Amino acid sequence: MLAVLLTLFGSLLGIAQPLVVREVIDSAGTTNVAWTTLAVLVLLFVGQAAVRAGGQFVLQRTSELVVLGIRQRLISRLLRLRMEAYHQHRVGDLMSRTSADATAVRRVISEGVTDLITGVVGLVGTVALMIWLDWLLFLIVVGMVALAAAVVGTLLAGIRSASLATQNALGSMSADLERALSAIRTVRASQAEEREDARIGRAAHDVYTAGVRMAKLRSLTSPAMELAVNGSLMVVLLVGGLRVASGESSLADLVAFLMYLTYLAMPVGSVFEAVVAVQEGSGALSRIAATERLPQERDGHPPHTGPRPREASRQGSTEPILEFRNVHFGYDREPVLRGTSFVVPRRGFVALTGSSGAGKSTIFNLVERFYPTHSGTVLFDGEDIGQQELSSYRSRIALVEQESPILHGSLRDNLLYAAPEADDQAVQRVLRMVNLDGLVARLTDGLDTAVGEHGNLLSGGERQRVVIARALLTEPDLLLLDEPTSHLDAENEAAFVAVLRAVAQECALLVIAHRFTTIRAADRVVVLQDGAVSANGDHTELLADSRFYRVIAGVDTN
Repeated sequence: MLAVLLTLFGSLLGIAQPLVVREVIDSAGTTNVAWTTLAVLVLLFVGQAAVRAGGQFVLQRTSELVVLGIRQRLISRLLRLRMEAYHQHRVGDLMSRTSADATAVRRVISEGVTDLITGVVGLVGTVALMIWLDWLLFLIVVGMVALAAAVVGTLLAGIRSASLATQNALGSMSADLERALSAIRTVRASQAEEREDARIGRAAHDVYTAGVRMAKLRSLTSPAMELAVNGSLMVVLLVGGLRVASGESSLADLVAFLMYLTYLAMPVGSVFEAVVAVQEGSGALSRIAATERLPQERDGHPPHTGPRPREASRQGSTEPILEFRNVHFGYDREPVLRGTSFVVPRRGFVALTGSSGAGKSTIFNLVERFYPTHSGTVLFDGEDIGQQELSSYRSRIALVEQESPILHGSLRDNLLYAAPEADDQAVQRVLRMVNLDGLVARLTDGLDTAVGEHGNLLSGGERQRVVIARALLTEPDLLLLDEPTSHLDAENEAAFVAVLRAVAQECALLVIAHRFTTIRAADRVVVLQDGAVSANGDHTELLADSRFYRVIAGVDTN
């Protein structure tokens, strides 16, 4: 509003100038030129320049603030989308909406909305004075401007579609580049640099093609505006000169009208540019609006007025910490779990095994509430997980993924990521538990050592142990581990299995495992087959009672 008011005030100062010039010309024919009138004219010029400069600064600052607000809102939403949204959209494309699309909105604000408001107001004031001076000449100007407006109007739909195509192409290019850079080792090992270069280059060419199409349409709007102004100027000079010569109008009125005509070019140009800018930004705006419509995670019911302490929830209860009751679930309605039921006791080590695609990772997704069940119930500490407040629920669970994601930053940053308030004593304890204390002691910068992008300065086994230490530092009630020993050698695996047994005395462990060194150490083993539990017991019992377990264990080849 301040930018609009300053711009409007500058426009008023500009509108007043032809009237002062008219007064100077009229007075010059009868008396000496009034120097005070000339001084007023100079002040009007200087004042207009100063006010417009202030208005432009306020406008640009406001544009940056609006873009900042859009980016912050998009970042907040992108971090809280439901999991299926990340599967339906490419991550690089979602990222481009906070960068390229938000930047495109800046022009809509700085050259669109405000220029439209000030242009229309300036247009109204100028038009009123032009009608007062000579309505016939004004009708001529209206005809020329209407012709230019008709030309621009035919281009707007094309500019809008070209804008959307440009922003979509930019998003695809960003997504393709993110895909290649995030798997750069695979790209290099596969000697795929040329293929990726060509593929991303084609995406860049699509951006170029869409941009050229918009530029082609955009280039036609400037001649249309020039036609409106220059054509009007020539016709007004011709007709107005004849009217002055015939005595129907005065020279002062003609000069004032011509000045208003030149001033008319700015508001007319502002209105045309604003309309075009809004159409150019419409593609970015529609993509941002589509992002804000993507569904977010539902948080369940709010927490109880007096939430029970975590330690109290661990003690004095015989209920299992986790229970699946006849759970059915599938992705895109393709069934994965078919009536799955099992329990995880409050203490102890439960291994989850079975053939690939049996639903083991899906169980972890449901426990973490990344997806809701289609039917059946998942209970945590005796309560339906869908009825528990999400953040407090997840604070009692820790997840170690098979990919062992490491974040850019230091070793300390990664360890404290889920438990930022943990003290050094707790950090040292978990480092010893996962056998990382020796590594940290050898590093020059210790815990402040940078781990690189995605932890590429660490070995696979080191990355996995860092992720496990990060999870243990939260002191969870339930610890979920997906193939935690997949990157460990035999010596470290045996040591880590001992760690798992120790951790199982403090909390519940649910571990997806295929290596039987880990499975044999479990107190109970839940065997999944085709989305349902086919057997449940310890390793010895299952070898005796379950043929499927013997098959996956490699002891029954018939």
